[in-house]
This record gives sequence, structure tokens and C-alpha cells, in this order.
Amino acid sequence: MVEVGTGSKMAEDLIATENDLNARLAALAGRCAVMARLHSRHGQPPLRRRPAGFEGLVHVVVFQQISIAAAAVIWERTVAVFGAITPERLAAASDEDFRAAGQSRPKIRTLRSLAAAVLDGTLGLDALPAMEAEAAHAALTRVKGIGPWTADVYLLTCLGHGDAWPAGDIALQTAVQDAVGLAARPDARQMIAIAERWRPHRAVAARLLWAHYAALKQRAAVPATTA
Repeated sequence: MVEVGTGSKMAEDLIATENDLNARLAALAGRCAVMARLHSRHGQPPLRRRPAGFEGLVHVVVFQQISIAAAAVIWERTVAVFGAITPERLAAASDEDFRAAGQSRPKIRTLRSLAAAVLDGTLGLDALPAMEAEAAHAALTRVKGIGPWTADVYLLTCLGHGDAWPAGDIALQTAVQDAVGLAARPDARQMIAIAERWRPHRAVAARLLWAHYAALKQRAAVPATTA
């Protein structure tokens, strides 16, 4: 999970543009040989930004714990069923609506909890961008069903926090295992310890490592050839 200090969030700490990402990439590669190697090998990673707000957070929830391909199909169904993704629309939806959108029972509960938290003011999404990552992470995970992975990915992709670190992400864990040369895939606790070397640019390290994971998958999918 994210581990940074509390207080107000300064604009210069955010990754909002390609220029922001480039500056942080240079800083990270300059202090870490592993990150410099990944940057040289894979080039510029994607910015990975989505709009903040309720729809952005729902998108992260939909994509949790399933493959990207499956999540993309379910997201299309969700938009087709609900139209505008608003807390009012989801709060008023029936279980049949959610099932038609392809949502599992745990995700139905999470989406209902999220809609209720926004409507009753328990979760103030508009206030999150001004918070440090730790405080924003805590506010998100107070909502039933929003776990560390969902909070961390929302901080990274929707709010642009420069030091967000989704330690529980399996793709990141696999990429770290290969990039750092570990015998086994690290768990979330180990990932937090390993990433200490990349503060305060862990969100940039995550982008490079996701690019590395994509390359690993592509390499594994290529059949071996014989002479």
C-alpha cells in the first residue's frame, strides 16, 4: 500500500502529463540501475491516466481481480446497462441490473457501498486530489469492499500520485521478481520493502515494471524455434 506522509498535496508531486513522467523517469533512472535498465529496454512507459471521480473509481473496481480482457468486456456491459456511471444511478440499481452488467456478488456489494459512501458524504472524492497519498488511501479503504489494490491503482491512474505503489498487484510482483532477480515472487509486504529504494517515484517504477511484465508475457507467448 501507499506509505507517504500526510498533509496537503502539491501539484508538483503529481504525474499529470508526459513531461511530468519524463522528469520523474530521469530522476529515477539516475539513482537506480535496475530502473535505468528497464527504461533503456522498454522505453517510455504509458502515462496510465484516467479521469478522477466516481466513474474512474468504479472502473478500477470493475478491473480488480480479473484479467484485463475480461474486465474490458464487463466494463462495456456496465456502461451499456447503466449509461452514466453515477452514484445515484448505481444506488438505485437492482441486482438484476448489476448481473446484466456482468458484476459478481462481491463487486455488487462493493459498488453499492461505494455509491452510498459518496452520497452520504462518507467518501469525499473531490477532496482526495488535495490529500497526500497516505490520507487518500485511508479514506478510500474505509469504504467496505475497497481494498489496498483498488485504492493504490486509483491513486496512481486517476489522481496521478507520484509515489503510489500497488504492492498487491500480481503483475508488478512478477515483474519485480524478474527485474531484481528473486527466487520467488514477492508478496505485498516484501514489495513495500523492496520499493523503498524507489521513493518518492514508486508510481514511475510501477509504470516501468508493468511495461516489463508485458514484455515478459509477450516473450513467454512466442514459441521456441529450432535450427
